[in-house]
Amino acid sequence: MTGITSRPAGFAAALILAAGLWTEAAKPLTVPKWERFEQTFLSTVTYANPPQEASLWVSFSSPLGERLRVPGFWDGGKTWRVRFAPHTPGKWTWQSECSDARNQGLHARSGEFFCIAPTGRTLFTRHGPVRVSGDGRSLIHDDLTPFFWLADTAWNGPLLSTPDEWALYLRERARQKFSAIQWVTTQWRAAPEGDREKRPAYRGKEKIEINPAFFQRLDQKVVAMNRAGFLSVPVLLWAITGGSNPAINPGVSLPEDQAILLARYMVARWQGDAVVWILNGDGDYRGEKAARWRRIGQAVFGDIAHAPVTCHPGGNHWVLNEFINEKWYDLCGYQSGHNDRDDNLRWITQGPAAKDWHREPFRPFLSLEAPYENHAGGAQGAMSADIVRRAHYWSLLNAPTAGVTYGGHGIWGWDDGSGPPVDHPRSGTPLPWQKALLMPGAEQMRHLGDLFRSLDFWRLQPAPEILANQPGAADPKRFISAARTKNKDLAVIYIPSDRVVEVQLEALTTMPGSPNITWFNPRTGEKRPAVALVGNTTCQMPTPEPGDWVLLITAAPK
Repeated sequence: MTGITSRPAGFAAALILAAGLWTEAAKPLTVPKWERFEQTFLSTVTYANPPQEASLWVSFSSPLGERLRVPGFWDGGKTWRVRFAPHTPGKWTWQSECSDARNQGLHARSGEFFCIAPTGRTLFTRHGPVRVSGDGRSLIHDDLTPFFWLADTAWNGPLLSTPDEWALYLRERARQKFSAIQWVTTQWRAAPEGDREKRPAYRGKEKIEINPAFFQRLDQKVVAMNRAGFLSVPVLLWAITGGSNPAINPGVSLPEDQAILLARYMVARWQGDAVVWILNGDGDYRGEKAARWRRIGQAVFGDIAHAPVTCHPGGNHWVLNEFINEKWYDLCGYQSGHNDRDDNLRWITQGPAAKDWHREPFRPFLSLEAPYENHAGGAQGAMSADIVRRAHYWSLLNAPTAGVTYGGHGIWGWDDGSGPPVDHPRSGTPLPWQKALLMPGAEQMRHLGDLFRSLDFWRLQPAPEILANQPGAADPKRFISAARTKNKDLAVIYIPSDRVVEVQLEALTTMPGSPNITWFNPRTGEKRPAVALVGNTTCQMPTPEPGDWVLLITAAPK
């Protein structure tokens, strides 16, 4: 037949097969909104110490024309990766850049993917990563859903736990309604050998050699945290450049350029996950010592879009003055002392957080380490749930409410019960971490979380003026904390021990409509109606029974 050319046998089948392969290859890569995109690169150059000899960057262009430049990281052998979570639906394109332009496997590579609607079921795949709210007072998800920070100091947990142990820990903390986990990334202060298998995060000092296998194991812990509904809050450089007590930080200080390289490496690994970064842990960053950390923070975060960043200073250290003008410093984190002495309680209730929360530019204030439950710092020995619980409610109400962090002795050291952590020999009665998970104060954090999540907590600001008297002026153990919203439709008052609280009548009469007055029991989560004895200018409200109580004053619904 004219115009038809003879073909060899099997040609049609081969053509169909080839067409099928082409169709499959052309199928666009899709990534759900807020979930991790990962691209693997294979280096064509062999480096003796890859992170020291080359750097990888990838520029992502969004459907709206936004351009985000993020660091990649070496993951062993010739493998490099970049991780990124897209936030805008549509077509994204990317292009790589390597400091070694001759490396054809890393340099000038490009690609694309399509960001589709969210499909996940976790807190972060439904609402997005966490960032600072528009008013600078609290934390929100990317879709503007408020995020209440109720963290636990697991510190050693990811380093020392098995996968099964970590799964048990996550299940219990999820049941107790925690929302974030603070942890140490490289090595504990007295355990420079590294993780459970004695595997180090890096070797050397002047020019460190990073161990990818160490971080690959931690990747699994980070993924597990996010999937269980927890914000991952790693401390990038705990004890790496010196802590508050040099005696328990022997020989682990890194040169500044190596501290920057190590921190940047971890940011690159976990920037595609739901995280908040703690740059440094438990050190003295005040005065002249702050300059070093300002430089490190700027070098690590100053030229990239990043999740919120804070510092974790030593006990009763206040570093807002040193970092308030740092653009990368997003959260004001602090740590109180681990005791119930009057001076520490005054620091919590009436200290710098209570005084500086109104300073601009505004930042969320977070107590990142309140007194530990069962820690041997109490006047009567181990600190009870009562002491710990009171510190938490005080911390939540002494500044605009954003959240608070719990700590339990036995958990943070991942103790086996044979003795306290070696670097804290007098820290408390040995308790296995499995039992410490269920201490009364930890169980009561569930009630705290339920209460504040049921309220517009992000609108609360300190309002000591609504109290007719303050017994805490003479005795800090009796300090009554009060907060309310600007439009006065919600007030929260915490009474630690007194049987009666006296409130200015104005706190009730200026509230829209007839207020509802309710007692909340922070020990049990129980609510009871309140009775008010009204005078000329004040009203008195007796607590239902002895113990600490929270008074809720809310406007009647319209």
